[in-house]
Amino acid sequence: MPRINLLPWREVLRKRQRQEFFLGIAAALGTAALVILLGRFQMSAAIANQNERNGVIQSHIAELDKQIAEINGLENQKRRLIARMEIIETLQRSRPEIVHVFDEIVRVLPEGVYLTMLRQTGPKIEVRGVAQSSTRVSAFMRNIDNSQWLADPALRIVETKGADATRGAEFTLYANQRSQVPTEGDAVAQVAAK
Repeated sequence: MPRINLLPWREVLRKRQRQEFFLGIAAALGTAALVILLGRFQMSAAIANQNERNGVIQSHIAELDKQIAEINGLENQKRRLIARMEIIETLQRSRPEIVHVFDEIVRVLPEGVYLTMLRQTGPKIEVRGVAQSSTRVSAFMRNIDNSQWLADPALRIVETKGADATRGAEFTLYANQRSQVPTEGDAVAQVAAK
């Protein structure tokens, strides 16, 4: 006799397929969660590693910034020292000039002119004095103009004080000191000429 299956086999098959489907979904979700967790762990490890590397780089940058600041400080100090050395060298070269200037003032001073004050500010010399007449002041200015150590006389004031003309004319005169010390450019030109 033939066997007839009267059991609801289709429902059993559907139930089994549904269970397999849910089991597959659960396995896929589990695998996806595991992959996500592993990816997240790997990314956090990579981020931590990169942060550590960034920290090392930042510390090296801070050290280099300190070294750059020290180098800039040394450069500034070097410039200041070079400027001081140049000033000292200029002063050393120009030290005997004041003696020549005083000697030259005595040479260019005509008879009948008396100095009451002499002041030097840089290369500018202020001379105050009394002359027997204003022509003596003019002669003094011509002598300064022809001088080797003095140049550019400029008369500021000439006035006769007192009621009688015997007192003389008081004057204020400005002149520039000529520097006889060769500059570095002149020294290089002289060496090149030789």
